[in-house]
Amino acid sequence: MKSLDEFVSLFAEQFDDTDVSEFKPSTIFHDLDEWSSLIGLSIIAMVDEEFEVALNADDMISSVTIEDLYNKVIAKL
Repeated sequence: MKSLDEFVSLFAEQFDDTDVSEFKPSTIFHDLDEWSSLIGLSIIAMVDEEFEVALNADDMISSVTIEDLYNKVIAKL
């Protein structure tokens, strides 16, 4: 199982223009300037590939921080 820090790194890889220092477990990802529904879809795809877990739009919407999303992924393992 991947750690929270590994998840944060994988999450950050989905962004092209946001500095990696912006990404922490406590980052409110919906507030990032680069956040878009397209990046949301790429995160869903990354989670499917890396964790073999299917996230849905409600999981993304109801998560506030990156750690919230990680906890949803872990709960589905």
